[in-house]
Amino acid sequence: MQQEAYTGVDNLEVMQEAVNYNRYLLDTVRKHAPAGARVLDFGAGGGQFAAPLSKQGLDITALEPDQLLQQRLRAQGLRVVGSTEELSDASLDYIYTLNVLEHIEDDAAALRSLHAKLAKSGKLLIYVPAFQVLYTSMDAKVKHIRRYTRDALVARTEEAGFQVEHAAYADSVGFFATLFFKLFGNKNGDVSIGALKLYDRAIFPLSRSLDRLTQRWFGKNLLLICSKYDR
Repeated sequence: MQQEAYTGVDNLEVMQEAVNYNRYLLDTVRKHAPAGARVLDFGAGGGQFAAPLSKQGLDITALEPDQLLQQRLRAQGLRVVGSTEELSDASLDYIYTLNVLEHIEDDAAALRSLHAKLAKSGKLLIYVPAFQVLYTSMDAKVKHIRRYTRDALVARTEEAGFQVEHAAYADSVGFFATLFFKLFGNKNGDVSIGALKLYDRAIFPLSRSLDRLTQRWFGKNLLLICSKYDR
């Protein structure tokens, strides 16, 4: 399956400043990685997660269709492919995809393709924006096609042949912060680095603590972990 080139490169650069947020995602991916796994970063961008995970000893392949970002990935010593068509079926043990699936028009086909590339009992970790009501100018700027509810993403992954092990909302305070931005923020989708740093340093850790109470009902994002099984 061929993925389209990513157009939100500038947004990737800004998100480098979200230290706590990025650490949370990195730790989450690492936590669920099986020992000795052959791993795919599906939508690797500039290597924000693939590079440090590779340095930590994970056997990473970075999938990124954008040629400029491919060059960055290769410069970091990463193995790079441009689409799932370059991968053999049943050749991976673990795939993670962070804020990528929402960019893909036919997400159902993408999930079926990832299912085919996983070996039996292989694991898939998905992290995506949640709730269409939170769709803002920032989503439009980076060409998000949709935001997900838990039920919708569970259904979509099960249709692709996965068995869902965990599905929960994340960043509860971020739900209200995003809603506030939608109502009162700018219309061009630009992210304020100052506001991003303030939220990341002062509010995001609190939000993650509150997620233990709210993860069944709401959050700015959605984390889903599933595994391949033979139907």
